[in-house]
Amino acid sequence: MDFNLVMKELEALGKERIKKTYISNGANEPLFGVATGAMKPLSKIIKKDQPLAEQLYATGNYDAMYFAGIIADPMAMSEEDFERWIDGAYFYMLSDYVVAVTLAEADIAQVVADKWIASGEELKMSAGWSCYCWLLGNRKDSEFNADKLASMLNQVENTIHESPERTKSAMNNFIYTVAISYVPLHEMAVETAKAVGPVEMKRGKKKSSILQAFENIQKELDRGKLGFKRKYVRC
Repeated sequence: MDFNLVMKELEALGKERIKKTYISNGANEPLFGVATGAMKPLSKIIKKDQPLAEQLYATGNYDAMYFAGIIADPMAMSEEDFERWIDGAYFYMLSDYVVAVTLAEADIAQVVADKWIASGEELKMSAGWSCYCWLLGNRKDSEFNADKLASMLNQVENTIHESPERTKSAMNNFIYTVAISYVPLHEMAVETAKAVGPVEMKRGKKKSSILQAFENIQKELDRGKLGFKRKYVRC
């Protein structure tokens, strides 16, 4: 399936109601308003196609960029490719749910995510922390360095309240994900959540969100979710 046909298919799947929702969350024109679930039949036909993914991502169309992440071949992408993608990710749904998710399936995931976390740029930092969440929720505990993750928990505890807004959200999710999905540091992550307490995330003209890692951890523990791992990162 070629680029023009995919764009026509995506446009046909667009819904005005969904488009308005995406725009309210930060998406800009151009976009069609395609529900993510509606993309699945198309993705099953195409499967992985990195050249097509690059064409779609370069459009700047939110739906095309999202679909690019679904059909991308992360193992075929270089660090430079991921840098180009994060530079094009202009709001959190792209940085955290397209770029970070795609990166999480690459061998270079931790190397790139570490650089983004250290960048000082809000959406790069958000993508870096989010990538670790996707990694921890999918890969075996043995694939991670416990001392490194412990240091990252300390970093979150010391800096989360002064971090950029979207970065706060990703950092808060990192505490939660370590507590639930990385058993060796479960207790430390719970203590970090207690120490951090509620985190206020400002959302422009919208009402601020209050992030509660400790409460969310307790809810998942009550459901017997300790040690939870996803079978796949991307749907």
